[in-house]
Amino acid sequence: MDENNRFSQEKNYYFEGRTVPEPGQIFVGYSALIAQLDLKVVLPDILSLISNKHRKFNKGRWAIYTPRHMPENTLFGHLVFALKYEGVDLAVLKKIFLGLSEDKIKSMILKEPTGQYCRRIWFLYEWLLDKRLDIPDAKLGNFVDVLDEKLQYGCFFERSVRHRVNNNLPGNRNFCPLIRKTEKLNAYIESNLSNQAKCLFKETSQDILFRASAFLLLSDSKSSFAIEGESPNRKQTVKWSHVIGEAGRYPLTEELILKLQQILIHDARFIKLGWRKENGFIGAHEQRSGEPIPNHISAKFEDLKKLLEGIINMHDRLSKSSIDPVLHTTLISFGFVFIHPLEDGNGRLHRYLIHHILAEREFTPKGMVFPISAIILDKINDYKAILEAYSETRLKLIDWVPTHSGNVDILNETYDLYSYFDATKQAEFLYECIRLTIEETIPYEVQYLEKYEKMKGYLSLHFDMSEYRISLLIRFLEQNKGRLSKRVLEKEFAQFKPKEIVDIEFKYKEIFCL
Repeated sequence: MDENNRFSQEKNYYFEGRTVPEPGQIFVGYSALIAQLDLKVVLPDILSLISNKHRKFNKGRWAIYTPRHMPENTLFGHLVFALKYEGVDLAVLKKIFLGLSEDKIKSMILKEPTGQYCRRIWFLYEWLLDKRLDIPDAKLGNFVDVLDEKLQYGCFFERSVRHRVNNNLPGNRNFCPLIRKTEKLNAYIESNLSNQAKCLFKETSQDILFRASAFLLLSDSKSSFAIEGESPNRKQTVKWSHVIGEAGRYPLTEELILKLQQILIHDARFIKLGWRKENGFIGAHEQRSGEPIPNHISAKFEDLKKLLEGIINMHDRLSKSSIDPVLHTTLISFGFVFIHPLEDGNGRLHRYLIHHILAEREFTPKGMVFPISAIILDKINDYKAILEAYSETRLKLIDWVPTHSGNVDILNETYDLYSYFDATKQAEFLYECIRLTIEETIPYEVQYLEKYEKMKGYLSLHFDMSEYRISLLIRFLEQNKGRLSKRVLEKEFAQFKPKEIVDIEFKYKEIFCL
């Protein structure tokens, strides 16, 4: 970069609504690039500053670095700082590259043609813009990863001999969200929750497993509808539970998703099935005017073909990789719901994709479905928060006007808002739901059924009762905390003698409460 292209380094106190932790700090990396180039982009979750303190620390959504970390105060210097300490942000990098002339990017790369950061910037420029610069192929320099896997989760697919880099981006040019490495995610991965689930299943009888699976499957189906504020009849719930039970058995394709939507929407008279042919949003309408009040605006319908091809391609690539299955699931399932490619059914199909990929990657033990939707329903506020974390940051970047039909007309280019995003929060949330499923929900259901069988065995041994009567009796005991109410003893079970009542209540408490 020329001296004329050096950045101003004024000390600031605010940045795009974020308060700088302490006065006297200087923007570096992405924060400097966004501020000085006036980029209209979604801010990275963590931004960087240089302080006069001689220790590195994090405060809120800021990473604070020492004076010795100060980069060269040029475009190139801040790009290098970003790649070195903050990781790859494809959306920000693409916006920067689009604003540079080819001569500027070429002079930057040729400044240090064998340097690892120059070669990574060169690769990312050509990859993001699908453009080949008039620069000869690199001949020197060790191969380096495009993503620094100390900072972000990647997976190696192929080498770019031209740039002498390893392309370990998890996706493709059409669709490539990324996940930052965090202590929380590393701990989840190291805990090997899949193995915990498989060990639990080995220790449990097949009959108990079958019954637990049936209950949890139905519970997940009901919860998935409840999350959408719907109350389907039993037939619809059972039908969808069968679909979830089949998750992962067939390859994930666009045709499969459309087929599942047809199964899901029982009355299509007022819904246009298939991929959207118009824009869409989630939100409400102003009562008097009918104008839209969006909380989320879906991807443009003209962009759906490329985005969906990108999602399917990314899924196919990740399925052949060693990337953690839950991270794989996050990238695809949340990418789908953010794009919102259907008029109706997006949320339930998003949660179906969670089951599909976990089963396909054999993270879920065969024959069992994790009741993820039931956990999400319990954590509904957290779930809404991670969806809103994505939507709110993008709404202000979408230029839209209302249509006469109460929809939205999108006036600017929004493709990159859906193809490149940080899915770290979503990954942490999904992993926590899976942890709760494996460590609490499934063991609780298994233990309950084991206790139920003990109680059922005791009652069968001492009384000649049908299985229905036994289940009714246990249910009455559960409802009244181990006691049989006066009404029950006067009506349904008036035949019991006082001593038998005492023994039954004692046995119930011994089995269920101790």
